[in-house]
Amino acid sequence: MKNTATHHRQDEESKKAVPEKFNELILLKKQGERGVFNQELLKILPEVKKFINRKLDAAVHKGHFPKSKYRAEDFIDQLFIEVYDNIEDLESENDFYLWLFKKTNEMLDATIDKEEFEDEFFKNIDEYSEAEWKQMAEKWSAEADGDLIMREELEDVSYHKSKQTLQQLFVEDNEKALIEKLDRELSEEDINRFTDLILNNFPQPMHTVFELFTRQKFTLEEISEIMERNLEDVEKLLKEAREILYNSLSAWYPKK
Repeated sequence: MKNTATHHRQDEESKKAVPEKFNELILLKKQGERGVFNQELLKILPEVKKFINRKLDAAVHKGHFPKSKYRAEDFIDQLFIEVYDNIEDLESENDFYLWLFKKTNEMLDATIDKEEFEDEFFKNIDEYSEAEWKQMAEKWSAEADGDLIMREELEDVSYHKSKQTLQQLFVEDNEKALIEKLDRELSEEDINRFTDLILNNFPQPMHTVFELFTRQKFTLEEISEIMERNLEDVEKLLKEAREILYNSLSAWYPKK
C-alpha cells in the first residue's frame, strides 16, 4: 500500500509539472531547438507511454496484430511531431496534459482500427460457466509465461494494482464482499492475471475508458473529451466494464 501511495503522489507531481513544461516547450519551438524540445517533452511522457503499452498489450492479446509489429516508441515518435506542429494552437497550458492523451488515443485507435477484426468474446458472457472461466484463466497464465504480454510492463510495479483497482470500482456491500474474499483467499498474482485476462478482452472503446478512468484517474468528462464521445456513451462503457468484470470474477470464484 505504501508503494501504491508513493506512486500516486509521483503521478500527481508529474501531472502538475506539465503546464510549466508547456511554456518551456513553446519557448524552445520559437528558438528552433527541436532536439531539445523532444528531450524535454519526453520527460513528461512516462504515463503516456504506459497508456500506449497497455492498449497495445490488449490489442496483441486479442489478435489484432503480432506483438513485434508496434512499439510504444513508434507512437512516441509520432507524438513528437504532433506536439511540435500543433502546440501553439492550444489555448492554455492547462489543456496540455489532456491534449497529449487525446492525440495519443487518436493515433492508437487509427492503428488498431486498421488492424482490427471482429471480436465476439463478450457477446454471450453470461453463458460461460465457472469451469470455462477457470480454463481460460489457466490458458492465459500459461501463455503469459510464453511472453504473450510485454515483459517491461510486467516488471513495472504500477502495472500490478488489480486489487486497488477492484477496491476503487466496487464499493457496494455485496461487491466488497466478493473483493475481500478474493483478497483473502487468492494470491495477488492470480488476481492480476485473471483481471488482466478480462481487461485485455474488453472491446477497444471500453478498454480505453477503463484505462483512463482507473489508471490515469481522468474524470468521465475528461475521458469524453479525450475520446471525442458524448458523456452518456462514456458512462455506459464504464458501467458495462464494471458489470463484466464483476460478473466474470463472480463466475470464476463464486461465493461459497
